[in-house]
Amino acid sequence: MPPPDPSVRRPSPADLHMTSDEFRRAGHAMVDWIAAYLERVETLPVLSRVKPGDVRSALPSEPPAKREPFERWLEDIDRVVMPGLTHWQSPNFFAYFPANASGPSILGDLLSAGLGVQGMLWATSPACTEVETHVLDWLVGMLGLPDRFRSTSHGGGVIQDTASSSTLCALLVARERATGGASNDDGLAACNARLVAYASTQTHSSLAKAMKIAGLGERNLRLIDVDQAYAMRADRLREAIARDRTAGLTPFFVCATIGTTSSNAIDPVRAIGEICNAEKLWLHVDAAMSGTAALCPEFRPIHDGVELADSYCFNPHKWMFVNFDCDVFYVADRAALIRTLTVLPEYLRNAATASGAVFDYRDWHVPLGRRFRALKLWFVIRHYGVEGLQALVRHHVALAAAFESWVRADDRFEIVAPRPLNLVSFRLRGSNEENEALLARVNASGEAYLSHTKLGDRYVLRMSIGQTRVEERHVKAAWTLIQRCASRA
Repeated sequence: MPPPDPSVRRPSPADLHMTSDEFRRAGHAMVDWIAAYLERVETLPVLSRVKPGDVRSALPSEPPAKREPFERWLEDIDRVVMPGLTHWQSPNFFAYFPANASGPSILGDLLSAGLGVQGMLWATSPACTEVETHVLDWLVGMLGLPDRFRSTSHGGGVIQDTASSSTLCALLVARERATGGASNDDGLAACNARLVAYASTQTHSSLAKAMKIAGLGERNLRLIDVDQAYAMRADRLREAIARDRTAGLTPFFVCATIGTTSSNAIDPVRAIGEICNAEKLWLHVDAAMSGTAALCPEFRPIHDGVELADSYCFNPHKWMFVNFDCDVFYVADRAALIRTLTVLPEYLRNAATASGAVFDYRDWHVPLGRRFRALKLWFVIRHYGVEGLQALVRHHVALAAAFESWVRADDRFEIVAPRPLNLVSFRLRGSNEENEALLARVNASGEAYLSHTKLGDRYVLRMSIGQTRVEERHVKAAWTLIQRCASRA
C-alpha cells in the first residue's frame, strides 16, 4: 500500500460528526416526515405487499465509502422502507394487539435517544432511576393495584422490554424461592428439584419459552383446562397440583392471565391466588394488553384477586399510547427479585449502591444496560392526564361493543367468545377453510388488517380495537369490508 499523500488534507475526527446545525435541519425534516406519515397512514395499504428479499434487493451490495447527505436517507425511507412496512399505526390495523404510538411518547423516545443515558445503576444517572420509580408508583394508584407493589413498601416496579421478560424474571425468582437459592448456587441438577409450573391452555407462549431459558424444560409446564369462556379452571389447577405432589414433584409457579391473546379471556385470579397461597406457589399475573383497562374504575374487576399475586405485569406499549418497548413489572418482594438477579463486579461498586438507599435496576431484570424508557411513559401520562387516558380506553371498548353488535345482527356470523374489553372473536358459520379464505380476502384488500387464532378446533377471526386514531368510521368500514368479502365466498 502506498504511503499517504501529505498534500491531501484528511478530515479531523471533529469533521466527521454531524454538526449541530446539520442535526437541527435533519431533525426538523424527520419530525415533519413523521408528522406527515401519521396524517396519511390511514390512506396506505395496511399490510405490506413485498415478497421475501424485495427490501434487501433494493439496497446496495456494499456500504458507502463516503458520507451521504441526509436527503438521500429520506429518499430511501420512501423508496425502500415504506413498501416493506405493515402499518401498525394505521387506524385500519385490527390484527394481533394495539401498538399505539403517540406524539408525546415519540418525543420521550427522542429525548431518551438524545440524552444517551445508560441507566444501569442509580449512580450512572439518578434521574433515570428515580423518574421511573416515581412514575411506576403513580401507575399503582392509576390502575387500582395493591399498595404492596409500591416502592414505598417491600415491593416495587421496573420497566422491562416486554411481558416475556417479566414472565422470565418471575419464573426465575419463583425457582429460587422454591429451591432456597440452590438453583442459582449449585445448579438445577445438584439441588435435585423437579419443579413444575402451571398455566392455562390459553396462556401466552412466552411462558413455555421462559421454562426453556430457565433450564426447567417445557415438559415441566402443565397446561390447565379452560372453561367455556376460555378462562383457567381453578378446580383443574388444584387437581393438577395434587397429582404432581403425589408423584413426588415440586409445584412452584402459576401464571394467571388477564386478557389472553386468543380471546381476551380473564382467568379467575382470586380463586387461583387462594390456591397458590395455600400451596405456597408463586403467582404471576400477566395482564399484558388488558391491564390498561383498569385505568377506568368500572373495568377494575379484571384485577380482582391481584392483591394475592407475587408479581404482575402489563404493557403500556400495547394500549396506553406508549411506543414499544415498555412493559411494567411489579413484585411484592423486591428483595427476592434482587437476590435472584444480582451480580456485583468490582467495576460497578459505588458508594450509593453500598449505602442501600437506592435502586439499581440492573438487579431487577436480565440485561445490565437500560435506556431511559420512563421518559415516554411520563410524557404520555402528562399529555393525556388520567382522565384523557380513561376516555380513550372507554372509546375503544365502546367501538368493540358496537362491532360485536353488528356481527350478532348478521346471521352469517357467530361470536365465539365473550368480549370483556376490546377484542372481538368471531367467525363465519362455516368451515375453517371458509374462514381462512375470508381472512385472506380481507387482508389482501389493503383496506384493513385482521389476524386469527384457533379456539378448540375452530379457526377464529380476531378484531382488536385500540389504535391511537381509530374512530367509528374505521371500524364500520372494516365491518363493511368483511361483509363484502364474505359475500364472495
